[in-house]
Amino acid sequence: MTNSIHVLNGDAILPIFQKSGIKGDIVICREMFCEGPILEQVASDDFWKQRYAFFEKYFSIGKLEYFDKTIKEILKIEDLAVYDEIVLWFEYDLFCQVNLLAMCSFLLQNYRKDVTYNLVCTGRVKGKTKLHSLSDFSSEEYVALYKNKVKLTKNNLIFADQAWKLYVQNNYKELSDFNFSKTGKFTYLQAAINQHLKRFPQENGFNEIENKILQIIASEALSSEKIVQKLLFWQNENTVYGFGDVQFFAYLKELNNFFFVDDEKYYLNENGKRKLLSNGL
Repeated sequence: MTNSIHVLNGDAILPIFQKSGIKGDIVICREMFCEGPILEQVASDDFWKQRYAFFEKYFSIGKLEYFDKTIKEILKIEDLAVYDEIVLWFEYDLFCQVNLLAMCSFLLQNYRKDVTYNLVCTGRVKGKTKLHSLSDFSSEEYVALYKNKVKLTKNNLIFADQAWKLYVQNNYKELSDFNFSKTGKFTYLQAAINQHLKRFPQENGFNEIENKILQIIASEALSSEKIVQKLLFWQNENTVYGFGDVQFFAYLKELNNFFFVDDEKYYLNENGKRKLLSNGL
């Protein structure tokens, strides 16, 4: 009997997975490596120090909570000696793809020939136009997803590690020039990187998300909650960012020099209006 360990992309899909009856231990990836400082060597001491500081500063998550909920989980896949198989469960969007690269890079550090590395990555579904996340599938469908998992070779992990390092270096030209689709195993990686490139500054020095926030504020007086709701809708309809509301609230907070708040409604100040105009928006 195969002794498996499954890395799930978040807590939300845990009940579906557990109901599926798929055997094996479970690890939850509670990170968002698409935000904040990162280093090429995943899980090094300096790597965790930077992540500690980031989560404490921007999300008020203390070191102990971060260690218990995040680091302890990820370190469960450091030594796979007791397992025959590891399965990575991720999705098509930028949020997930960056986490997937980080996990692959970490697994490569401790690669074992006697372990089978597999990937379940959801996105396109035959007969459907909408890209599907793992939460769009039933527990019965998880069994089929698991059956159709894709085997990752050591060369595939090396490719993912190369892609991770390019992402960490975050050089626009190098990211633009690299072929992230040259291996067929990471089907959605190129589209995710293309989306990431839109987080580089545009003509007015702001990226796509920052400019979208200014546009929403300029269009009507809204509360922060309503602004984030509009961002989530825009994201789902037009992008593959895959971000959560927490990230968008953080983006909004960072732009506080470009708006003012009156009776809990947001309005652009002169700085914000100039930013929009300078980008032709």
